[in-house]
Amino acid sequence: MRRANNQDSLACLPAASAERFFDRGHLFVVADGMGAHAAGELASRLAVEHIAMQYFRSTLDDCGESLREAVVESNAEIHRRGMQNPEFHNMGTTASSLVLLSTGAIVAHVGDSRVYRLRQGVLEQLTFDHSLVWEFEASGQGLSGSLVGQSIPKNVITRSLGPNENVQVDLEGPFEIHENDRFLLCSDGLSGQVEDEEIATLIDCLPEDLASRVLVDLANLRGGPDNSSVIIVRIDETYENVSKSAKPPRKHSRMKKSEAPIWVLFAILMAVCFLGAVGFGIDGNLGGAIVAVVIGLIVAAIFAQQYWQANSQVHHQPLPQVPGGKGPYRQYSAKPTKELYDRLGQTVEELRTAANERNWLMNWKEIDKLQKEGQEALANKDAKSAIRLQAETIIETMHQLRELNNRAANETAIDH
Repeated sequence: MRRANNQDSLACLPAASAERFFDRGHLFVVADGMGAHAAGELASRLAVEHIAMQYFRSTLDDCGESLREAVVESNAEIHRRGMQNPEFHNMGTTASSLVLLSTGAIVAHVGDSRVYRLRQGVLEQLTFDHSLVWEFEASGQGLSGSLVGQSIPKNVITRSLGPNENVQVDLEGPFEIHENDRFLLCSDGLSGQVEDEEIATLIDCLPEDLASRVLVDLANLRGGPDNSSVIIVRIDETYENVSKSAKPPRKHSRMKKSEAPIWVLFAILMAVCFLGAVGFGIDGNLGGAIVAVVIGLIVAAIFAQQYWQANSQVHHQPLPQVPGGKGPYRQYSAKPTKELYDRLGQTVEELRTAANERNWLMNWKEIDKLQKEGQEALANKDAKSAIRLQAETIIETMHQLRELNNRAANETAIDH
């Protein structure tokens, strides 16, 4: 509501086949850029593009390590671009990436964009916010409710992609995946305006398309000081079937078919040298035979080195210890209640009050109808339907507000 450009970027890249799913899984990314002169917009776009590109290009067998390296390489590219142009100097972005595999879900994370998992009425935050507030709480120096804790600005982050040449990436998981699990990726434009319990309940009570829309609209109705990006992924019954049916591909080196490993060329050259030495010996050319043998021995040494390197890549050493790995960090109930229904409705009522005070021409007929139906659902102890109706009220209120803004913009254009 307050920004002319969108500094968020996102990507949804589901696997197109069972083999592709087994190999690299489904990839989802949300990034929230920072910087003036469109630098934040560029940084977030580079993060999303390079994380996806580097992840799918990786030759590593371990998908978690591939994802972590993709984020590290993305940081290097954003930093390089920032150093090249003074207008983009020190630009940065958060990046939260989720990969869904047959073996579970893995997350690579930098910044304060978030990844959640909702299961059986409980919302879990799988990522640690790299912010002053969270770092302060984690240090044990004070509680969030203390005066010192309340004085810490909530929007200051301690880690991002781009400003520094190197970055520390949190790698979380693998987390188990069950049917009907829902995963949420979002920028802090959402989490800064909508409470975690509200997020949990809205996702649990609504279909994904309606939930994503009402979450963004609710953030905007509450002021919308930042861009809001939301991805909701639901695990349906086909996921388990695909996981079971996906067969591991044959071991390969992921080279183009036209490319031969370098050690094969050395092996051929070595054979030619020793055959040449035999030929020189038969012809009585002792000097030529000696030279051919010496060259063959040199080639043999190089062959042994190249062959060892090529085969050692197949058997990866255990992964080094990496940051993160302690999620989930917080849990929230998704239980629909009258208190939460009223809290959501309060946002609509505050806007109604402002509209009356400022004489805004808004049509409240549909909004009143939805609120009446919501109250009836509560009276019938159907809290889930009441929440759904309140969500539709919020969406209709936001629609009315957009219509008002559009009319005002058109009138201003005509006046000029």
